[in-house]
Amino acid sequence: MSKFKVGMVSLGCDKNRVDSELILGSINKFYEITNNPKDAEIIIINTCGFIDSAKEEAIKTILEMADYKQKRCKYLIAMGCLVQRYYEDLKKAIPEVDLWIKLDEYDHLWDKIEDLVKRNIVEESKTKTSTQITKIEPMPMFEQHNFMNRTITTGKNYAYLKIGEGCSNRCTYCAIPYIRGPFVSRKKEDILEEAKKLAKDGIKELIVIAQDTTKYGEDIYGENKLAELLEELSNIDEIKWIRFLYSYPEGITDELINVVANNSKIAKYFDIPIQHISDTVLKRMNRRTNKKQITSLIKKIRKAIPDVTIRTTLIVGFPGETKEDFKELEDFVKETKFDKLGAFQYSKEEGTPAAKLPDQIHGNTKKARYNKIMSEQQKISNDILKNKIGKKCKVLIEETSFDNKFYIGRTMQDVPEIDGLVYIKNDGQENILNTFVKCEVIDVKNYDLIAKIV
Repeated sequence: MSKFKVGMVSLGCDKNRVDSELILGSINKFYEITNNPKDAEIIIINTCGFIDSAKEEAIKTILEMADYKQKRCKYLIAMGCLVQRYYEDLKKAIPEVDLWIKLDEYDHLWDKIEDLVKRNIVEESKTKTSTQITKIEPMPMFEQHNFMNRTITTGKNYAYLKIGEGCSNRCTYCAIPYIRGPFVSRKKEDILEEAKKLAKDGIKELIVIAQDTTKYGEDIYGENKLAELLEELSNIDEIKWIRFLYSYPEGITDELINVVANNSKIAKYFDIPIQHISDTVLKRMNRRTNKKQITSLIKKIRKAIPDVTIRTTLIVGFPGETKEDFKELEDFVKETKFDKLGAFQYSKEEGTPAAKLPDQIHGNTKKARYNKIMSEQQKISNDILKNKIGKKCKVLIEETSFDNKFYIGRTMQDVPEIDGLVYIKNDGQENILNTFVKCEVIDVKNYDLIAKIV
């Protein structure tokens, strides 16, 4: 069976990427892994089913990969959130797929692939399936040994550290709790063991992730343990940078703020998805904070950490969002001046409470509001970046430009694949790839910095 080459296509968020790395780690003992689907005899697609655009991308990718079955590919396998959500419909619609794997079947993936290859049949899942979003039980976490055998796909410098699965927040627009179940924390000792293994393998930066990292520990320890976990991770000598993403505003404690403020290894970076600022809209979203609380929290963070970077995400065009609601959001963005901001146009997700709400917003209106917010944020971001000219920063160098004229890296305030980059002219200096260098910012271009080594 070792003769087979396996290609993995991972779609969606960084949490999905960790799932894919776990899968690769579990099968690379038996099969050869290839990055090129053209060379693969088995293709595995890890899908996303979060919003319409993600679902469309997943379907398109499955169909594209199905074309390879006319060539080298013998078996096509699909897994992930889209499969969990539309299992029966997908089986009927895309017969080219040989095996559909739901979320609660991940730990048995190898057995299913082995059966598929050996006997060339697909056994029907014995679990109950439905195309509708229904309540599912808490997802069992992957076995710890799987985490220890992950195949890291993010390069030499950083890795995602998944501390929990699922979500219990029940925002009315989101299907994640119905797809992945309620929030389940990993044991702290297991997380620390994995982090030490990553450090031993040369990883310099840990990116702590979950659907809501500020929920960490509440289910198994009875209280929030994120701050404590970050402190313990920082004690691993080989790890130089630590950051955490997706921290809901109601879960950001004074203890967490103090840890970020006082621990030099932890990025002074808060990723806070507030989604909106109108109390009316927030209530319809079933969010657990209001405008006053959000405003107060941002002021508190900035007072405690003057050089902090705050990123947020917003949803425009939510059902019932009036002109006045949007104006309130627009004014808030102008006043608050987030360092980084991303926005989504509301996507109507079947099975969610928001899909049934009256006063759905027309697509053209959503697009116009999105463009307005992002245009305003572009001005804000540009001003913030220009203020960095002349300032010093530490940069982790991760790659070179295609023409080898520039080294490319990130500061501690930049999340990989999300935030901006730092470009440093390659003047023939000693190879500095995968090292930290001290730089001075000399210019800005779009969302990126131009710097020189000092």
